[in-house]
Amino acid sequence: MLIRYKKAFEKIAMGLLSFMPNEKDLKKLQQTMKQYETEDNWQLFLWKEEDIVGLIGAFKTDSTLEVQHISVNPSHRHEGIGKSMVKHLREMHSELEVKPNSDTASFFEKCDEPELCSENREEQ
Repeated sequence: MLIRYKKAFEKIAMGLLSFMPNEKDLKKLQQTMKQYETEDNWQLFLWKEEDIVGLIGAFKTDSTLEVQHISVNPSHRHEGIGKSMVKHLREMHSELEVKPNSDTASFFEKCDEPELCSENREEQ
């Protein structure tokens, strides 16, 4: 299930965010977290099963939600979690176009079919 980020999950979120190629540097990682915590148009969500295993963050405008970060714990990859996060984000913000930025575009392209990230999908 997709849940909104809370400060109590900061260390978990930072750990997941650090898997993003552009978030390896600690200072950059801290700046990114601060941005999500302080700016209303930057929204961060966590994917919770038994534990928190994924993260998706987006920048919101009047008409779009641009996915800035998407990360899944390596031991939970290839289970459809990333696609499920995109699907749930689209459902939560059905009035907006959910699209990738340059850092997340390759993930969006990996969807077997474009509609796979927006339609219901059985978990593997």
